[in-house]
Amino acid sequence: MREQIHGTTMPVLSVHLDPGESVVAEVGEFSWMTDSIQMSTNVGSCTGGRGLMGALKRVTGGSPLPMSTYTAQGAAGTISFASKVPGSILPVDVAPGSDYLVHRRGFLAGSPGIQISAGFQQSFRAGIFAGEGFVLQRISGQGRAWAELSGEVIPYELAPGQSLRVHPGHVGMFQASVSFQVVRVPGITNRYFGGDAHHFAVLTGPGTVWLQSMPLPQLAAALSPFMGAVPDHRQAGAGAAAGSSGTC
Repeated sequence: MREQIHGTTMPVLSVHLDPGESVVAEVGEFSWMTDSIQMSTNVGSCTGGRGLMGALKRVTGGSPLPMSTYTAQGAAGTISFASKVPGSILPVDVAPGSDYLVHRRGFLAGSPGIQISAGFQQSFRAGIFAGEGFVLQRISGQGRAWAELSGEVIPYELAPGQSLRVHPGHVGMFQASVSFQVVRVPGITNRYFGGDAHHFAVLTGPGTVWLQSMPLPQLAAALSPFMGAVPDHRQAGAGAAAGSSGTC
């Protein structure tokens, strides 16, 4: 298995597979593949367990049930996964005792030994995380995984006991050796969370943290005031034409 990440702003991950090798991803995540790549869908594949129980853990993590396995059959082949928003694709090597936690939409693809399960979940009564809550996925198992982070990616190396306070939406990925909690600070209004409190994600070392500069929920919240009343230029033109004819 060989990988190549193309581009900069909207990167594409291409994975070259020798005959018999496979890569797994959520259903519908692939962008293109050569004709030797065969696809199969399996509820239990790469779900943090086998069968129904693994699938249920996947649902708790906020992602669809089925996963797809892409295998090179009869000849070598290549499958590619394009990023959905401007950002970066980060490869990580996963081993027992060396897990990672990533934001809920961060897992892009992985080798068959990779497992995805719920890593953290907290509900909020209002704001951009209301309803679905704030969710992290745990990447564990054995093998190679690729994560997609939004915007610019800023890494921090935290020493033992060193802490970093972060808006939860900017948490992209971190090593499982880093302890994580969400704390509430009363009396400070946060327009992204609503209510009467601000929330910090507190990450404490040792370990590496990757922060993302453009979380999707914040991007959606920033654009929402401009999405409600988009002018229909065709109707405006028709109205102008009618007004002109009425004055003649």
